[in-house]
Amino acid sequence: MKSLYSILFALWGVAALAEPGFWKHEWPNTDFSVTSVENWVEIMSGGPGRDGIPALIDPEFEPVGAKSGLGAREAVIALEIRGEARAYPLRYLMWHEIVNDEVGGVPVAVTFCPLCKSAVSFDRRVGAQVLTLGVTGKLRASDMVMYDRESESWWQQATGEGIVGEMTGVELASLPSWMESWESFAARNPEGLVMKTPTFRRHYGKNPYVGYDSAALSLFGGEPASWYSSFDAGRARGRAGLADVATGGGWRATRGWGCDFVGGWQGLGSGQHHTGGGTGCGAGSGARLLWCGYCA
Repeated sequence: MKSLYSILFALWGVAALAEPGFWKHEWPNTDFSVTSVENWVEIMSGGPGRDGIPALIDPEFEPVGAKSGLGAREAVIALEIRGEARAYPLRYLMWHEIVNDEVGGVPVAVTFCPLCKSAVSFDRRVGAQVLTLGVTGKLRASDMVMYDRESESWWQQATGEGIVGEMTGVELASLPSWMESWESFAARNPEGLVMKTPTFRRHYGKNPYVGYDSAALSLFGGEPASWYSSFDAGRARGRAGLADVATGGGWRATRGWGCDFVGGWQGLGSGQHHTGGGTGCGAGSGARLLWCGYCA
């Protein structure tokens, strides 16, 4: 009980510091006067400061056939654009959260928030600009808050919406990507590419958030009511492991870690999200995957 009180007291202290005057020294070029955030208490520090979790820029890749060290059922984020297929192993995204890359001539950002398990890929182009995304070290409703190095505006990772700074209200275009097993990706894309192990000193393959995943209480908050009201309730997501799939008529939220790992998503037949012998959630059904905790 004492440790619980310590955690709650620490979180109260963080909330007390949740305001632009405190952040300005770290973010001198961010325009905090322009924002869609109704209450700054919604944004909390996750621990690391700006770029404390280093986003990757133009990482190296290798042929599928040359990759070693990945388990057959290990999760990768698959992105296929204009005939070019790339796999981004979750063991690397767990430690870097954002990969700035170019696939099929399109500047992309492949993103993953380890706390709420949201994996979303974006087109980095906004008007005539190509943005480079990084990690603020801040969280909103347990979801990563990203920033762009060009305007230093802040972005909500789960939605791709600018929430602080001159890019407030701008939405990054999402790209069709999905999470599947390494074995499935490799079988479908024998000529594809997979990201090489980054050169950072990290314990790739280990989960640094085991304590959070097993916590009985959400240390960084759930979705605030104001966030729920901004889009359909079916699109709400949090640390419990919600998966959202768009299938023709609208959004449907389903709880669990997805696909065969838990025997299928509630309310969806397996053919609607996992077809073609492992092509990935929604890949063969016309559904657009926002994220899936694990797809084998």
